Amino acid sequence: MNRCTFFLALCLLATNTLSAENRGPAENNDTIRLDEVVVTGTMPKVNLRNVPMSITVISEEKIAERMQPSFLPLLTEEVPGLFISQRGLMGYGVAAGAAGGISIRGIGGTPTAGVLVLIDGHPQYMGLMGHPLADSYQSMMTERVEVVRGPASVLYGSNAMGGVINIITKKQKTDGSHQSAQISYGSYNTLNAEVSTGFRKKELHVNGNFGYNHSDGHRENMDFEQFIGYIKAGYDFNRNWSSFLDLNLSKTLSSNPGTVTSPIIDNDADILRGMTSVVLENEYAHTSGAVKFFYNFGSHEINDGISVLSSGLPPVYRFRSDDQMFGFTTYQSYSFFEGNKTTAGVDFQRFGGKAWNKFPDEADNIELADVHLNTLAGYLNLQQSVLGDRLTMNAGLRLDHHEINGSEWIPQLGISYVPTVTTSIKAIASKGFRNPTIREMYMFPPQNAELKPERLMNYEISLLQSLPEVGVSFGINLFYISGENMIQVQMVEGKPLNVNTGKVENKGFELSASYLATSHLRFSANYSLLDMTYKIVGAPEHKFYVSGDYSMGRWNLSTGMQYLGALYTKVNPEPVKEKVLLWNLRINYKAFNWLNLFLRGENLLNQDYQINAGYPMPGTTVFGGLRVNI
Repeated sequence: MNRCTFFLALCLLATNTLSAENRGPAENNDTIRLDEVVVTGTMPKVNLRNVPMSITVISEEKIAERMQPSFLPLLTEEVPGLFISQRGLMGYGVAAGAAGGISIRGIGGTPTAGVLVLIDGHPQYMGLMGHPLADSYQSMMTERVEVVRGPASVLYGSNAMGGVINIITKKQKTDGSHQSAQISYGSYNTLNAEVSTGFRKKELHVNGNFGYNHSDGHRENMDFEQFIGYIKAGYDFNRNWSSFLDLNLSKTLSSNPGTVTSPIIDNDADILRGMTSVVLENEYAHTSGAVKFFYNFGSHEINDGISVLSSGLPPVYRFRSDDQMFGFTTYQSYSFFEGNKTTAGVDFQRFGGKAWNKFPDEADNIELADVHLNTLAGYLNLQQSVLGDRLTMNAGLRLDHHEINGSEWIPQLGISYVPTVTTSIKAIASKGFRNPTIREMYMFPPQNAELKPERLMNYEISLLQSLPEVGVSFGINLFYISGENMIQVQMVEGKPLNVNTGKVENKGFELSASYLATSHLRFSANYSLLDMTYKIVGAPEHKFYVSGDYSMGRWNLSTGMQYLGALYTKVNPEPVKEKVLLWNLRINYKAFNWLNLFLRGENLLNQDYQINAGYPMPGTTVFGGLRVNI
């Protein structure tokens, strides 16, 4: 299988030798654009070629053509080095049996606290548990996604140790209105329905979405139901100043069936998540910046259920928690002289909440935590281009102060060289860190209030090459990660305890390529090799994806195959790992200018595999639906 993987990758790269007369024009090329503007990893807007870190951009077109409620499976396929665990069909769940674990180059954790998820630049994680909830992030609100592969702690602080996923929401750009609706139905009574609207009149613009998701699940007692809504309203005061406010709410009901050997009934979760923000932005010829206030909140009601194989009674208590995170971030970038961009920023966060076990008689309630903590940080990032913008040097430094753990210095140093307009060579050394969460310090055995931050260093070099005359582009990355103080559970005096004894030593490389064969046919592929000295679950050592997309008239056909090799589902006491080849297919027919019909099939090879130990993934599934645009 490894030989086949490399052979397919080489075949894809070799396609640039095909005759030029069969290729589409360069301006239609769906390839890596070195002049593409990104904001993640820099705060102010900057060209991809001038950013020393590795960034993957997932466009609105790629998200829309999937016709799926969640874009996270798309990230797993399209972003080399990134993997998101799934439980199958719909929904990721919470607590025991949950999926949605995100890792980048083997950094992330279970649950994810080492990869930071952002919505329009503001952090998304539970105030108590310190990790994001995958079910809260939906395609319908998303314009594009930018993924930083590697530490971004200089700009974003704790939790960005492994990288960043920044969800950039939709904005109505032209005057008038636009409405759309989508519905799909398929295997295991799985239903997705959503409506979206966009409106703009001169300076005022509004976007809104509402969605409903339901599935019976591919196993008994695996129901999933979700209501989700998002609204964003903005006002552009003039060419230089703009603002927006938004609100995102989701209500998710999910059931965990337990492992196949230890099934559970009535293990249900009722999760309310919300976030809101107010943003004021400015952009001039020589300076740009923003002030952002945000508030995240959640309420969790979880029933631990009872084992089917046990004759005992279910626990009489129910887990309850309310969490919050309030904060603001402000930054301003200024060009003091030609080729210079100096950015200074300040971040503040107050996060925490209350958790308890609720009994029928509230006098018996057991408090698990009632904690709120503050962090305050300042950072400075310097970017200087010389030699006619061919050489760009980047240096950053952050001082992050945690109420309990004290201060942490985070440096970053990088360089980008653009010998031609189609070539970019980069190198970076960056520090990542993560403060222990309230859960790890104060909630549930093996909590330890003496925990210290996790730390790592990341070193990488990369090449981005675009060949627009032949419709080909590709990227190559080599990386080495070394870390210490990783939080692990060990037996201390006969009891489990969180301790800072773990280490990280990951190295590997990532390849990505795309090719526009004709104006109707395009291919893309990526491969990542992750060599972990200290193995972890949920991070495949080999990940390969190749896809093709063909459009002709009213028809569009797209397909992709993904290979996962040496995916560990357990590492102790005996390692267990999976390898699987997955094939997906999508067909889209534009019946009218306002009506699209689509059909998609997943795991068409009907592979039997697991991502979470004891939780088999579904076999072949099929979904069909329609999309209406007004």
